[in-house]
Amino acid sequence: MRAIYLVLGVFGLTGVVSMMACAKATPPRATQIAQAAPTNSWPQWRGPFRNGISPETGLLPQWPKEGPPLLWEAKGLGRGYSSVSVEAGRLFTMGDRSDACYAICLDANTGKELWAARIGKVGGSYPGPRSTPTVDGEHVYALGQFGDLVCLRVQDGKEVWRKNFQTDFKGRKGDAWHYSESVLIDGEQLVCTPGGEEAPLVALNKRTGAVLWKAKIPNGVRAGHSSIVIAETGVRQYVQLTADGVVSVRADDGTLLWQWGQGKIAPNTANIPTPIVHGDKVFVTAGYGRGGALLRLIPKPKGCDVEEVYFDRRLNNRHGGVVLVDGYLYGDRDNSGFPWCAEFETGKIMWQKTTRGPGEGSAAIIYADGKLYIRYDNGIMALVEASPKGYREISTFKIPHASRQSWSHPVICNGKLYLREQDYLLCYNLRP
Repeated sequence: MRAIYLVLGVFGLTGVVSMMACAKATPPRATQIAQAAPTNSWPQWRGPFRNGISPETGLLPQWPKEGPPLLWEAKGLGRGYSSVSVEAGRLFTMGDRSDACYAICLDANTGKELWAARIGKVGGSYPGPRSTPTVDGEHVYALGQFGDLVCLRVQDGKEVWRKNFQTDFKGRKGDAWHYSESVLIDGEQLVCTPGGEEAPLVALNKRTGAVLWKAKIPNGVRAGHSSIVIAETGVRQYVQLTADGVVSVRADDGTLLWQWGQGKIAPNTANIPTPIVHGDKVFVTAGYGRGGALLRLIPKPKGCDVEEVYFDRRLNNRHGGVVLVDGYLYGDRDNSGFPWCAEFETGKIMWQKTTRGPGEGSAAIIYADGKLYIRYDNGIMALVEASPKGYREISTFKIPHASRQSWSHPVICNGKLYLREQDYLLCYNLRP
């Protein structure tokens, strides 16, 4: 298995998982990764470490024309673009059914529905929810597209508490495409992004929903579509890509530490990709032709500052996400379906795909076992070598029921590939 550069410091010491990094942190070895991340757990957006990396090995090196063996198919999830989380044999996702937006729990081994819990109203531009539930012990947290944040019991879906970003926090979004983030659990805190001036970011007690702090950002920021990550340089901090640029706040009280991006990646039509934190550096990117940047965190007494290492408009990404493997970044150029590879430390572009294959349109990317798993907008799933030497496609197949806007991010957990396609969920076997 290749050595993987993790998104360090993304979680708290309790809760989902934890990994801390300091300014001089070195990349962990692959064996350490396998020990740190259980292969039967994908408890939140972008996996155990919120970085789009699966620690699994021994997966199929190539696929038949029709794809890996299909284990089961579930129908009736409703409309939406949510991905899935998997924990302790249960799978969680979200969807708009006829009467409401629901959080839905399935048996991860059979696809049988175990329960569904009402979150909020249906609809919106590109109808349906787009957040992925976050699982933490006995509870799961789901955010609907209209800002309904609900804590549910994992066992039976019973509601524990709820908040609404707009009515409780006077939240403000950056565009008309609704709330999309997947909330972060960090120790006893749930951290999320209502946007606006009153509570641009807010920390809640994960057990009760009580407000612990509201971020202090002059004039506030509008919520984008990204999800919060943690950096641990100088001070523990929450880093978020908003509609008005990147912001970082102190984890213990929400005090603003630094901002970056006005005039470069913000303001923007929609800022979506999750930042990547590695040691004392943060990579951020945005689509609609904006570009990507590497920022260096500079510790100072009781705080942190930031400086730009590089900024390149070619390193843009709309909503497929970026992964960091062996010191190289892999992402899609905006939503073109032409992936790129760049050196993390320098921004040097190693390659850009220029010829059209079976996959077209926005490319959602995750990594496992030396390969990139790329899901294209037109419903093509591709297995690609993760190498800075060039784009080499190993296998492809057409996802059943897919047409355009095949946008839900793929998930690899416990030897299975999970693909959400609006009303359907498909589970494939990746073990030989």
